[in-house]
Amino acid sequence: MIEALKRHYGYLFEDELLQDINQCGLFKSVPEGFTLMDIGQTISHMPLLISGALKILREDECGNELLLYFIEQGDTCTMSISCCMGNSKSEIRAIAETPATLIMIPVEKMGAWMGKYKSWQNFILQSYHERTVELLESIDSIAFLKMDERLLKYLKDKAMVNHNEMITVTHQDIAQDLHTSRVVISRLLKKLENDGKLKLYRNQIHLIDL
Repeated sequence: MIEALKRHYGYLFEDELLQDINQCGLFKSVPEGFTLMDIGQTISHMPLLISGALKILREDECGNELLLYFIEQGDTCTMSISCCMGNSKSEIRAIAETPATLIMIPVEKMGAWMGKYKSWQNFILQSYHERTVELLESIDSIAFLKMDERLLKYLKDKAMVNHNEMITVTHQDIAQDLHTSRVVISRLLKKLENDGKLKLYRNQIHLIDL
């Protein structure tokens, strides 16, 4: 685990902190679709993403989901941090967008490292900033973009975190992430295909205008 830490976080953290993470962290490998964190769950560990990607979702009272943002290699989830620090239950659902490897940091280390390591403090504050920007982008997308624009942005974000212009996803999955109906998504995807922005296949979408 120490080699993975040095490779992905060595430019951020000093050796002493890397050794602390190696000693107390829990290495975890999860498959695509695995629910790493769920709404209402008491959070005991904070994830540091080594490889792969996660998608962070909210849920309404009827059980409908809405995608907030993606987390990539070298990132962590601000909402899990705030829950850890406040000793509260999770308000988000974190699902593996791709197969992923993570190091889970015990909650009790969070506050201690904030005071002990300047690099850790900077990392947490920068993570807050980046996730806040992404949340604002999500709000702007919902408030100001038409559904076809939201759909294209979603597909581009998904292609970026998967590092692949060919996206494997069903129309129903997209509808759930964007909190709309499958019929609407299918109609808009066909329109985008006619506009030359993508090519549709069975359960796959090839982004042309990336």
